[in-house]
Amino acid sequence: MQRLILCLTLLLLTSTTNAQGNELKTMTADGKKNETNTKVETELLDRELFFGNPQISQGQLSPDGKFISFMKPYQGIMNVWVKEFAEPFEKARPLTDSKQPLRGYTWTEDGNYILFVKDSDGDENMNLFAVDPNAEIEAGKETPKSRNLTPLKDVTAQMVHASQNNPDLLWVGLNDRDKAWHDLYKLEISTGDLELVYQNNDRITGYEFDWDDNLRLLSRTDPAGNTTLLRKDGDNLVPIYETSVTENSGINGWDAKNENIYLVTNKGDLDLMTLYKMNPATKELELLESDPEKRVDFGGLRMDRNTREIISTSYTEDKTRHYWRDKNWEANYKFLEEKFPGREIAFQSSTKDYGKFLIAVYGDKYASEAWYFDANNQELIHQYTPRPELKEVEQNLAPMTPIRYPSSDGLEIPAYLTIPTGMEAKNLPVVVLVHGGPKGPRDSWGYSSLVQFLANRGYAVLQPNFRASGGYGKKFLNAGDLQWGKLMQDDITWGVKHLIEKGIADKDRVAIMGGSYGGYATLAGLAFTPDLYACGVDIVGPSNIFTLLDSIPPYWEAGRAFLYGMVGDPNTEEGKALIEEASPLFSVEKISKPLLIIQGANDPRVKQAEADQIVIALREQGHKVSYLLADDEGHGFAKPTNRMAMYAEIEAFLAEQIGGRYQKEMPEEVEKRLEQLRVDIDKVKYEPAEQ
Repeated sequence: MQRLILCLTLLLLTSTTNAQGNELKTMTADGKKNETNTKVETELLDRELFFGNPQISQGQLSPDGKFISFMKPYQGIMNVWVKEFAEPFEKARPLTDSKQPLRGYTWTEDGNYILFVKDSDGDENMNLFAVDPNAEIEAGKETPKSRNLTPLKDVTAQMVHASQNNPDLLWVGLNDRDKAWHDLYKLEISTGDLELVYQNNDRITGYEFDWDDNLRLLSRTDPAGNTTLLRKDGDNLVPIYETSVTENSGINGWDAKNENIYLVTNKGDLDLMTLYKMNPATKELELLESDPEKRVDFGGLRMDRNTREIISTSYTEDKTRHYWRDKNWEANYKFLEEKFPGREIAFQSSTKDYGKFLIAVYGDKYASEAWYFDANNQELIHQYTPRPELKEVEQNLAPMTPIRYPSSDGLEIPAYLTIPTGMEAKNLPVVVLVHGGPKGPRDSWGYSSLVQFLANRGYAVLQPNFRASGGYGKKFLNAGDLQWGKLMQDDITWGVKHLIEKGIADKDRVAIMGGSYGGYATLAGLAFTPDLYACGVDIVGPSNIFTLLDSIPPYWEAGRAFLYGMVGDPNTEEGKALIEEASPLFSVEKISKPLLIIQGANDPRVKQAEADQIVIALREQGHKVSYLLADDEGHGFAKPTNRMAMYAEIEAFLAEQIGGRYQKEMPEEVEKRLEQLRVDIDKVKYEPAEQ
């Protein structure tokens, strides 16, 4: 059963897009302190190859296979385009004209509409839109008219369920009545009619429909963070399964007869997320599957929407492992693996009968490609390469290697290490790249624009999956509770020590960098281990956990106890002490190394006040700090000019501090925008963020 949940998690949304039509430039090195004892033989690649808009991306086949849609720049911003499958891509026409980069889109089951979501300058107030690919275009326009299906201000729309039986119907969640909780509506796409189905007065956090569009189950989270799965019996809600705030469970659809759900859980004595079949009427549980290697959580369940049977399950450790239950799918996957050795295969979209696919082929040191795959006769036809200029020079890209090392308490930390191509793994400048979240997300193997950009500049890149990263079991996940700035930070610190002990890192040239929680870890690293790092780059990171908790979006109310469990309860003396100790703002006097702070003014998760506070505190300490602030961005920079300006600044900053290479030149509009983003720290004033 296909669903698209449009609410967002506490992840930094880093776009990795690239501009169309720019000629490849090979630059000369112009960095300082490049004191490595190894020879750099790779080209210095234009940063636009990594961070500009892709020429084409996110392709999807229409359900009947007659059309292919994709994202492509329209007036410089990534928008949705469409063409007949047999037509060349040059014949494609734009369907949307958004001034804000779109976060994604999907076809309806009947192919009559394309749905997409859009916010305003990164504020994450999402509306759901529909556009008819066959609609007539008004005179003087280049795109058909898109209809706002949820035309309400300051709401975060969620797509809860898409009907396969009547593709004109959707069920959506809207928080217009109460900003903290989403009511459930039935939406008719063709007319835009909204009908209230369930008014959420009882902390409902999830709605579950069966194959026949019946609302069968709901989830409720209490103020303590415990979640109860409820069976809907008429107007009554009957509790059938409960997990605590330190446990997880989720529903992955129904069996073919609509009798049992596929429940993934780590309740009780379970450490790894495990797949069960559960009968909601009897509450009977049947164990189906856990990781055969006993290493990681249950990863994914692929279902056949026609037979309603399981196609495959998957688990992600260093890489992703697939376990096939459908022999035809397995044969197709093995055929594709043989055609693309050393790379990952992703089924991006398919026709309704699974006869034709659009697949993505990618790897750590391979620019991605999109291929059409006819499964009936095993025919492959190349469709497009998102970054063709990068493809031409991918011999300069570096392999990403899984590693392990012990933390301060002996806990094994999984990580990835990327060594620049053409350089010996010895005495290198290092960038520690810390992922966001923190609880749940993780870094994975594959192509990363940011990692490859840093490696091309001559830096080894360490990506630690510190405790609280997702996928490694409940104990590993919860080991990060109340450990912000403590053991969680040790997991990063001991990664640096590991590289120093191995002779890979030059101990005097280590930088720490990250977004969201990674930005926090950057500030914590400079404040709590001031001698370890030469500099830091904080992207939308919180500096004061008190004000972070005070300003969380209202629709995160269900997760408040979960957040308190991670950092401490500010309503208790013990919690206050933990939060103050873990907040870099209160140890600002210990920060002695150069710092670059990057912030979006419209960020609803980590408000601008988080950046302003630390900038002011550093200024009052007489410590120099650089500050970029975008008035048209939120939790991360999405607009291409802003993104290019940000990475130009990061690149120059790192070169100045730890001696990598950098590209001096930049387009005029990027240089102009960078000057606009730079903040005079003497003029920064602290204004408490509103919720």
